Amino acid sequence: MMLKIRLARGGKKRNPVYFLVAAESQSPRDGKFVEKLGTYTPRLTNEQRFIFNPERVKYWISKGAQLTDRAHYLLGVQGIVEPRKFA
Repeated sequence: MMLKIRLARGGKKRNPVYFLVAAESQSPRDGKFVEKLGTYTPRLTNEQRFIFNPERVKYWISKGAQLTDRAHYLLGVQGIVEPRKFA
């Protein structure tokens, strides 16, 4: 069972809300997940745009969960993980 930390889409049409979840790599994008780790609302401009639980994110990374590219970028912006360096 390989876990990934990725985004699952929610919200209404043209008003998305993305949930940061720890899910099995074989489960569908909006399907079953192990734990909800936070939310990302791209249409907001204030501090409520990113709401993540850094302790739980670090816990799942320590257990071997892999971050997707977009999740890694968003967590890097918040300072929860080290941003990727592209050469």
